[in-house]
Amino acid sequence: MSQQLKYKEISGGVTTPQGFLAAGVTAGVRKNRQRDVALLYSEIPATAAAVYTQNQVKAAPVLVTQEHLSGGSAQAVVVNSGIANACTGEQGLTDARMMAKLAGDALEIPVEHVAVASTGVIGEYLPMERIQSGIKEAARLLSTEGGAAAEAILTTDTVTKEYAIQFNLGGREVKVGGMAKGSGMIHPNMATMLAFITTDACVEQQALKLALCWAVDRSFNNITVDGDTSTNDMVVTLANGQAGNPLISADQPEFNLFREAVYIVCVELAKMIARDGEGASKLLEVQVKNAASEKEARIIARSIASSSLVKTAVFGEDTNWGRVLSAAGACGVVFDPNMVDVYLGDILVAAEGRGLPFDEKRADAILQESDVTITVDLHKGTATGIAWGCDLTFDYIKINADYRT
Repeated sequence: MSQQLKYKEISGGVTTPQGFLAAGVTAGVRKNRQRDVALLYSEIPATAAAVYTQNQVKAAPVLVTQEHLSGGSAQAVVVNSGIANACTGEQGLTDARMMAKLAGDALEIPVEHVAVASTGVIGEYLPMERIQSGIKEAARLLSTEGGAAAEAILTTDTVTKEYAIQFNLGGREVKVGGMAKGSGMIHPNMATMLAFITTDACVEQQALKLALCWAVDRSFNNITVDGDTSTNDMVVTLANGQAGNPLISADQPEFNLFREAVYIVCVELAKMIARDGEGASKLLEVQVKNAASEKEARIIARSIASSSLVKTAVFGEDTNWGRVLSAAGACGVVFDPNMVDVYLGDILVAAEGRGLPFDEKRADAILQESDVTITVDLHKGTATGIAWGCDLTFDYIKINADYRT
């Protein structure tokens, strides 16, 4: 059965699965009066799993969420945008814990069942009085409409990022939904900036964790905008079992069906982040074919997608295939460059490591599209890997040169 038949895209995001509510409000954390406090809530306790930034400098909310989710269950996530609460010492930890307590009190659930996330400027303290008011208001406004929450977690993003699918699992209709934020400081080493995945599937905690890690490694871990890994990266998944399917464990055949569903949602959200890279005008997809292993294929694809020279060539609509081959060779994976073919779209621009004559006008037309695909065939094995990025434009410099102001 094809993926299109097994999984159906549906409208919505984190509140699409049964039993999930969300809200997003303006609390005055951000200077532009945009929504900046979000609350996600499961009506019953949920199985939980998460992955976090591998940056040695971890924000206070990351540390607190690691503590709270260590038991494998949660019921809510509270998020603020505008201030990252990173590099804030003991005060930052106190504030992150207070965010969890405020949300727990408002929802009448244990504080340990609340995950905390923040995103924004590093090194500044949270305005806790505003945060408190925002959390109380968000708790009052919880609903099945998740759009406001998806908006409240944004920083320099230009669009919200939501996605949901439904499929049959154990004879029951199951939904997986998600929302994410990310536009700059994107070069994850586990996840992405912030992403929250919900499902009404009934899944064992170990199986949920395995599915999430597998999906993240092939989605969020394969996107890049600027080569910077954030202090606040986090992906949290909640499964509340409201769909009523038989409990899924990792040793059951239907586990792969569930894992694939999580992967699909993660990939779509990851691509939205890459497409919305700060100042970006094009989505770049790099496909590496016939590698010795999937891991090596992903490493090479990510190296190409993160190359500033490749990204500027895409922005300038310059068919500079040599930069692609150079970026592939710089990542530490061993291959024979004399065996490599490079494609721009469907045009073969280099074969066996050497350039070929090609239709320049047709190549220019491909580079003028909003989605650009580069394919590298290593002729070394049978494995494939994909990474996503964006072009590097003048606007990226403008956005980040005065980010604090």
